[in-house]
Amino acid sequence: MFLGRALVEAAVAAGHEVTMFNRGQTNPGLFPDVEEIHGDRAKDLSALSGRTWDAVVDTAGYVPRVVRSSAEFLAPSVQHYTFISTISVFADFRRPGMDESAPVGRLEDPSSEDATGDAYGPLKALCEAAAEAAMPGKVLVIRPGLIVGPHDPTDRFTFWPARVERGGEVLAPVGPLVETQIIDVRDLAEWTVRMIEATSTGVFNATGPAAPLTLGEVIETCRTVSGSDAQPVWVPEEFVAEMGIAPWMELPLWTGGGESMAGFAKVDC
Repeated sequence: MFLGRALVEAAVAAGHEVTMFNRGQTNPGLFPDVEEIHGDRAKDLSALSGRTWDAVVDTAGYVPRVVRSSAEFLAPSVQHYTFISTISVFADFRRPGMDESAPVGRLEDPSSEDATGDAYGPLKALCEAAAEAAMPGKVLVIRPGLIVGPHDPTDRFTFWPARVERGGEVLAPVGPLVETQIIDVRDLAEWTVRMIEATSTGVFNATGPAAPLTLGEVIETCRTVSGSDAQPVWVPEEFVAEMGIAPWMELPLWTGGGESMAGFAKVDC
């Protein structure tokens, strides 16, 4: 997850002493001046024994059992635990304007550890609860929306500037007033560090911008910045479905799903 990289950069820039705990398999040596401890949190945390830290940020918790064991192990050693969750925890996306108090999803089998598909959000909700149970009153839960920005390994945002720059007719879903929400990874990381510095606790949605953002604005901005002659061709959702084009990944920034997903890109932040 590229948020971890941005968090290290933001924390170092703010003057903090940082320790990274990871498996050492992705971008090894990326931060040569930052302490790095290798290990697999799901198997063995003993490499963290005998140490203390002011705070910990958990960017990669997907299974409640693993989050619980991590938080319990670190509880005597840290004063503050930040868990990076997701707005996907919400149970029902039909209602626009949901704030942090909206109900979260539940699993029929809470022991399931398959964090894919419809189980992803409910499992993250269980992870939130596991962290709070292990360190009551000391947990900050951040629920980002779609994170974009430097080193993003997906095309969930960059599809649009890249496609618009090529010019010509650009297939676009539904209409220019379709709303979307994103947050730049650098903004999210810098804000997270400030929240930790303030020892803030509780649950916070983290997406944006503050004012509504439409897909039409995104495409027009891409046109302006690239100097492209691209022209969006707005097609109904039914046409997109008939063509077998999937929302979100194949047509990014658009959730699809009609009324059932009307609130996904209209979360109160």
